[in-house]
Amino acid sequence: MKAKLILENGMIFEGNALGYLEETVGEVVFNTGMTGYQEVLTDPSYYGQIVTMTYPLIGNYGLNLEDAESSSPKVRGFIVREACDYPNNFRCEINLNDYLKNHKIMALENVDTRALTKVLRNNGTMKGIITLEELSEGYINEKLKNFSNKNAVMNVTVKEPYTIEGNGKHVAILDFGIKSNIIRSFRKRGCKITVLPADTSCEEILKYNADLVFLSNGPGDPEDLDKVINNIKLLIGKKPIAGICLGHQLLALALGGKTKKLKFGHRGCNHPVMDLEENRVYITSQNHGFYVSELPKDTAVTHVSMNDETVEGMRHNSLPIYSVQFHPEACPGPRDINKIFDKFLEL
Repeated sequence: MKAKLILENGMIFEGNALGYLEETVGEVVFNTGMTGYQEVLTDPSYYGQIVTMTYPLIGNYGLNLEDAESSSPKVRGFIVREACDYPNNFRCEINLNDYLKNHKIMALENVDTRALTKVLRNNGTMKGIITLEELSEGYINEKLKNFSNKNAVMNVTVKEPYTIEGNGKHVAILDFGIKSNIIRSFRKRGCKITVLPADTSCEEILKYNADLVFLSNGPGDPEDLDKVINNIKLLIGKKPIAGICLGHQLLALALGGKTKKLKFGHRGCNHPVMDLEENRVYITSQNHGFYVSELPKDTAVTHVSMNDETVEGMRHNSLPIYSVQFHPEACPGPRDINKIFDKFLEL
């Protein structure tokens, strides 16, 4: 069945409908990973986004119930060049098309994803609609105008606190849309873990008397989260604080830094990052549309992107505060730098 993507600049990319057949609206972005499409689909940081995969064959090893990064897909839509109908892998439990149908995700295949990616790189990410219908210009403009991702974090955060027992350090995690493998990474180190809703107050967090407060990854613009930023400000100096991705950006804002939106973001498994403390380059997994544009006072840069020289990590000069922009837990991606979790715990 024919379907199409309509971008807010008026460009149209035609293809065939895949997955669940229902119109969807979101921010159109691209991911350069050759593998890891299941982790991409289920990463809460993609909430509100229509993800374009640049690798031309997606679904060739199928999907399973074990490798998801959250309880269900969080993307608003999915775009591929070719979807594999007959995956071949001993762990495969379902193919891509059926998985998308089951979770009511509208997708497109047979799209010129290379051309679409070039448009997004040249013009920046933009809103778009995947549809089966012929839509009027007025309807398109209204749908795009009304789309907002401001409440993304509150839509993906845990609703009630829960604890995973362990014999090691106690880590209190503020969940802005945490990936499952971040929790697994702390569990592998024997930590006791308490996962808290994103809007948990400073007073409530301190009641748990954790050894470390951890700020997770998540979707959206960090500047939309005023209440969260104020809570983090109140925590500074009271507890060691670490963060990844959105957590890194929120920590920078709480310390007095600034953030900006990237033209087309960093999304993929192959982003080179320079570790300034070790004078080494690591290949990292990344998924973010915003970055720390102005470093807070009394902090030092620990990591820098080798692609565009943006800040990829920071450490406070006197307080036990340390955060990174990339995903050291990988999944999808290389495991070059998962020792960052040990550095978090050293705080």
